[in-house]
Amino acid sequence: MFIINHRKIFFTLSGLLIVLSIAAMVVYGFNLGIDFKGGSLLEVSYAGARPPIGQIKPNIDALKLGDYILTPEGSDRFLLKTRDITPDEKSNIVTALSPVIISNGTANVSLAKEESFTSIGPSVGAQLAHKALIAIIVVIICIVLFITFAFRKVSFPVASWKYGLSTIIALAHDVIIPTGVFIIWSHFRGGQVDLLFVTALLAILGYSVHDTIVVFDRVRENLRIQTGKNKETFSETVGKSVTQTFGRSINTSLTIFLALVALYFIGGAATKDFAFVLLIGIIAGTYSSIFVASPLLVTLEKMQKK
Repeated sequence: MFIINHRKIFFTLSGLLIVLSIAAMVVYGFNLGIDFKGGSLLEVSYAGARPPIGQIKPNIDALKLGDYILTPEGSDRFLLKTRDITPDEKSNIVTALSPVIISNGTANVSLAKEESFTSIGPSVGAQLAHKALIAIIVVIICIVLFITFAFRKVSFPVASWKYGLSTIIALAHDVIIPTGVFIIWSHFRGGQVDLLFVTALLAILGYSVHDTIVVFDRVRENLRIQTGKNKETFSETVGKSVTQTFGRSINTSLTIFLALVALYFIGGAATKDFAFVLLIGIIAGTYSSIFVASPLLVTLEKMQKK
């Protein structure tokens, strides 16, 4: 009952995090990747050892391409994301990616071989951004409709649609906070909002609603087994349900968290931002299912009594 009795504290904490996240979005804005605003993606490989990234960056900076992201891929490749470039600029970039390396007094050129080149126009990027937004909205609507249907037989003391309302508030919590944290992270450490970022948000939505439904289902079961003499108040039922599922939620989240930590530190550079967003999302999703969604049911039940 501690969580239910002190729910205002947890609501306040969530509210502060949401406000800070929205403030970060307004102040720093979204650093959209080439998936959404258009640009070029160039992948090169090396026959021998890949040159150090520290020797490559000064050459790329000298070309004045503006914002770009250069990431190592595998053991012998570089992946460059930048604005839309001309054929001449591409040739200059390939040359810049082929530095002269001096070893034992001998100068050798580490030649870069173009493996792939992709150019995305602004109109295509805008379409992808629109579709990504639609995908997130559709997923949220489907989740709410499913929960409303699944809990249709639990109409007392809280109507089934309020389970859906609690879920959508928790889902908004789980999307806004990771987005805000990532924007702050990308502002100071570098990073872009791309299709992998959207994929991470969709994965967070799926995980979060799964964790929330487990708690709600226990509430439903506890409501069903109550008899006249042993009938509890709704807040007691929700508190007991949260307590019964608390250990399961933490253990499941911890398992996923450790896997994502391994992916972040051991995985490739291309998946670091993806793993980081998922890490924040898992924490936010676990918190919301325990400290937001379930206590919110109690608040809605008390509001309808007034």
